[in-house]
Amino acid sequence: MFSFKDFNPVQKKNEAAVLIDSTKNLKYKLALEGVAVGIVSGLIAVVYRFALTYSEQELRLVLTQAKGNPGAMALWFLLLIFMALTVGFLIRWEPMISGSGIPQVEGELEGHFETNWLKVLVGKLVGGVLCILGGLSLGREGPSVQLGAMGGKGFSKIFKRLNVEERYLMTCGASAGLAAAFNAPLAGVMFSLEEVHKSFSVSVLFCAMTASVTADFISKLFFGMSTVFNFPVSAGIPLKAYGWIVLLGVVLGICGALYNRALSLSQGFYGKMKRLPAVLKPVIPFVAAGILGFTLPEVLGGGHAMITDLQDGRLALGAMALLLAAKFLFSMLSFGSGAPGGIFFPLLVLGAYIGGIFGKLAIGTGTIEAQYLNNFIILAMAGYFTAIVRAPITGIVLITEMTGSLDHLLSLSVVAIVAEITAAGLGAEPVYEMLLDKLLARRGAKPVEAAGDKTLLTVAVQQGSLAAETQIADLSWPEACLLVSIRRGDKEIIPRGDTLILPADTLVALTDEARFVPVSRGLHQLCDDSSDWGKGEV
Repeated sequence: MFSFKDFNPVQKKNEAAVLIDSTKNLKYKLALEGVAVGIVSGLIAVVYRFALTYSEQELRLVLTQAKGNPGAMALWFLLLIFMALTVGFLIRWEPMISGSGIPQVEGELEGHFETNWLKVLVGKLVGGVLCILGGLSLGREGPSVQLGAMGGKGFSKIFKRLNVEERYLMTCGASAGLAAAFNAPLAGVMFSLEEVHKSFSVSVLFCAMTASVTADFISKLFFGMSTVFNFPVSAGIPLKAYGWIVLLGVVLGICGALYNRALSLSQGFYGKMKRLPAVLKPVIPFVAAGILGFTLPEVLGGGHAMITDLQDGRLALGAMALLLAAKFLFSMLSFGSGAPGGIFFPLLVLGAYIGGIFGKLAIGTGTIEAQYLNNFIILAMAGYFTAIVRAPITGIVLITEMTGSLDHLLSLSVVAIVAEITAAGLGAEPVYEMLLDKLLARRGAKPVEAAGDKTLLTVAVQQGSLAAETQIADLSWPEACLLVSIRRGDKEIIPRGDTLILPADTLVALTDEARFVPVSRGLHQLCDDSSDWGKGEV
């Protein structure tokens, strides 16, 4: 049943005893540490957010003063090339700062590689600020997740936490980073559980919540209590018009699948430039940003102003279509280069414009009132996010917190569910899993090697899984895996061959650090609901 061949019981007795002892009251210990990580990661995210806001203001000022002045415009393009080269050298110095940062966090939590937390913090902060100052169509939210996770990892390294705690603290930091970036603590928790950690255990939920709420408090001290969007919604869409919501969900599912395909192609486009050194690749989107800055400046940066312009039908249908196409293409050009920045906020902008166009067309049929245009915009942000990221709960909670309204909770749920089913039906891979697979392929997909260090895994047993309602002796367990405890509510059960595993139990297993990835996959195959298989959960 269990394989002990990779363990030396005499040599590792003390180490295993320390690990097992560390699980006692782990939930409350992690909660306290989560507060500390929330403060650290929240402050990092606040600094990053301030720096990006200042960069966007300076960018607008430069473009306004330089436009129409050939000498000033030429100087700006020279500065853009300099910033691009600096970003390129930063990526060569620390490759893990490239792109969003969320796949890097997920990959490290799965045990595929080990990052230098301090280098990532410095490189991501400097590189991200330069990208926004240059006008690239990148978001702050993905980098905030990575910066927060590195804050959690740094806390763990400095205070010499065990590796089993380090993974929890990185999850706490990721949750805190997103919460501070969006002023959305619940979305931070849900994203860390649904997408980053891929586990809904009580320990993870509790510590992620403390970190997220703490970071949100820190963020509100600096940015105030207002929501990220001030999007007025007079009332929810009437039930008789829900056919439009279902249709919108289908459209968003298709568009989400196309987005993921286009993102893959954009990375392939840069990958085929074999003769172009990697440090020069960011020059392409930086120069494109300079051209757009003097012709279509609305599409530069994350795109917050673009969403504000959509309110109450201010833009004509043609203008929305033009901005949507330009933002989409420029986002692909920006992210595909590997520049440090995320897709999170830009994809919400794209979703808002899809919703705006859809809403205008629906209103044009005369079957729904014009007052519901803002509803379609909000719904489309959640649906498009769900179709691309495949995290529907996070999408619903995020948009609810960002808009500060519960009036559209039912319609948000409907459009997210339909978009998720449509994207899955089209065979679209979740975007961060796709990006992680590409990252691992470039690195040779080798998990991090450790010199026999031991670690603990905790996996929640889901209803409908192979392990649920099954005795321990009747299951085929992964090699190099030793089940050391079963948590059932507040009780701790010592496992025996005839112990019956129940849904909602949390299994605690001991393994080698070097075997973390295959053992984790094997345990999740036993404990996850079989209807979720094939979605890439680890």
